[in-house]
Amino acid sequence: MIQTVLKRDGRIVGYNEEKIKAAIRKAMLQTPLGEDEALIQKISDRIGMGGREQMTVEEIQDRVELELMKSPRKEVAKKYIAYRDKRSIARRAKTRDMFLEIIEAKNNDITRENANMNTDSPAGMMMKFASETTKPFVDDYLLSDEAREAVRGGYLHIHDKDYYPTKSLTCVQHPLNHILENGFVAGHGESRPARRIETASVIACISLETCQNEMHGGQAIPAFDFYLAPFVRYSFIEELKQIAQLTGEDYSGLYNVEIDDFVKKPLEGLDGEQRILQHAVNNTVSRVHQSMEAFIHNMNTIHSRGGNQVVFSSINYGTDTSAEGRCVIRELLRSTYEGVGNGATAIFPIQIWKKKKGVNFNPTDRNYDLYELACKVTARRFFPNFVNLDATFNHHELWREDDPQRYLYEVATMGCRTRVFENRYGLKTSVGRGNLSFSTINIVRLGIECMNIKDENERIETFFRRLDNLLELTARQLCDRFNFQRTALAKQFPLLMSRLWLGAENLRPDETIEPVINQGTLGIGFIGLAECLVALTGKHHGECEKSQALGLRIVSHMRSRANEFSERYSHNFSILATPAEGLSGKFTAKDKKSFGELPGITDKNYYTNSNHVPVYYHCSPAHKARVEGPYHELTRGGHIFYVEIDGDATHNPGAIMDIVNLMDKNNIGYCSVNHNRNRCLDCGYEDATEGLEECPTCKSRRIDRLQRITGYLVGTTDRWNSAKLAELADRVVHK
Repeated sequence: MIQTVLKRDGRIVGYNEEKIKAAIRKAMLQTPLGEDEALIQKISDRIGMGGREQMTVEEIQDRVELELMKSPRKEVAKKYIAYRDKRSIARRAKTRDMFLEIIEAKNNDITRENANMNTDSPAGMMMKFASETTKPFVDDYLLSDEAREAVRGGYLHIHDKDYYPTKSLTCVQHPLNHILENGFVAGHGESRPARRIETASVIACISLETCQNEMHGGQAIPAFDFYLAPFVRYSFIEELKQIAQLTGEDYSGLYNVEIDDFVKKPLEGLDGEQRILQHAVNNTVSRVHQSMEAFIHNMNTIHSRGGNQVVFSSINYGTDTSAEGRCVIRELLRSTYEGVGNGATAIFPIQIWKKKKGVNFNPTDRNYDLYELACKVTARRFFPNFVNLDATFNHHELWREDDPQRYLYEVATMGCRTRVFENRYGLKTSVGRGNLSFSTINIVRLGIECMNIKDENERIETFFRRLDNLLELTARQLCDRFNFQRTALAKQFPLLMSRLWLGAENLRPDETIEPVINQGTLGIGFIGLAECLVALTGKHHGECEKSQALGLRIVSHMRSRANEFSERYSHNFSILATPAEGLSGKFTAKDKKSFGELPGITDKNYYTNSNHVPVYYHCSPAHKARVEGPYHELTRGGHIFYVEIDGDATHNPGAIMDIVNLMDKNNIGYCSVNHNRNRCLDCGYEDATEGLEECPTCKSRRIDRLQRITGYLVGTTDRWNSAKLAELADRVVHK
């Protein structure tokens, strides 16, 4: 006797014979003899009493066909079979329509979910086909019932769900010295240790590209200057050896000579060893500059993920005060300022300046001149962004200015905003670690569900009860994913789990990655704090102190619960100010359908990213910093503060310094600056002219606005989805 039914989506429901009767009745009504209730009941009884305790939908439908074929009404069986086929075709139609839109390279929110991915290319199409067909598999077979219902209900979003079955991790900060000093094996090739700056530059690219194919998130280098500095000296020694070959002299005594700075200078007026020394320095600086040019060029042209996406790469630098490290920083910044190709702004790598008092922030600091250069480059090229090592939550008790490996104790950021630093299960560091996976909760929906409770205290307390339930569910979902990821074998990630992940060097290829991945983080993200506060209080945190107090209470509560989850489940849980891109519009569309258009909440096509003040709210940079700054200490899984400035910033690096000063005053962890930058899509010409419609170089009218989307740049807004385009149109200058 049938008790339960296994549905196509994996759910188990109680058996209901009325559904069988209704299906047979529909088929009978399409025949001349019409319905026969006695036969309907007879067939229904046979199926219900003669089946197993649990059967699938398909098995039950097969039984209905057989019973109808054995009955006197065989014409009904034909109609039932035809009806069943029609339903099957309808179920497939949605997938078919989606595939056709991908095939036809239509510009929509499915094909523009990730602005860094070219879904119009053949490889991009293949990736999208795979992505969209994998997600239902995850829903049906890998998620718990409660997680699946939360996703369907618009309460929870599981990031990179299409990569879930691969067991891949999100991101990692590359300990590049492991590869540069020891070499590595990638695919069918093998790399020897580097010996010169050019090789080190190429290996850095290969490391980022190779690992991008083993992970579903971004790739970063936490101390680019420290890692490449030794190869400046090696190249300098190589230059001396080449001069020695020409002159027949021995210059080995100059190999380790102390050099205050690797800077090009004229040879006039120099003789003897001083002339030889400066000549070697000049040649070395030229090689470093070319290597940095090549690095930037490669990171904007080499592809990963089947050839449809450039590597989502980031590099952190700015605190190496050695002559060699300063040379790497200086030439990297100069190459960035010059641009790529026809002078276009490089989209990748996302560059991050590590700001530190006593190192590069005050005028008396050794690297202050390079900080000034960094601000000049940002004013023209958007990068570098700035991470604040002086923020209270970015301090490390082991950091020492005279420690040659102090970079181990400096926080490094993934360009979009991801931060990994604290560690309950190993060394507190960013190096060799990353995020394992993260999921985002829709706090706006929770706010809307409570907004009509008249009593304010009851409204707020009801919200927190619902928030607690959703946080508990999300923590369980992340633990479920962790338990799935930990079963992967080290050989599935040949570079990541041999040279990069902290502790992975001790793993054998056939061992699981379980012993080492707990060094990573599980992120609980959130979106739409502003809209949530409007639902609960009538105003967002940028316009009301009372709303700001509630916003801080909400995110503080989330932070406290994450700490509890860390203790309970023995993982590194963190709260993340989600970099919502495709998600920004998905939650909004669901909530608008459920609750209608609510002023200040669902009346736009997007929700405000994480804890930001809404992009359309007019305020000064100082006000924005005061409001958003306190959230950075609470969102240690990642955060970003950005400011929109007007006009041509190229000749105003002081404006960039003012923003970095705001970071320092407001304990802000990470920031970026947006400004006007036009780009000709035909020749690459760039300038900051307001309302430019025609390229002055090639006369093309294909002019695009170079802009930041969630922390990274996109070469053309044509790849932005409708929600982010709507947000872009609403952005106002902060002044």
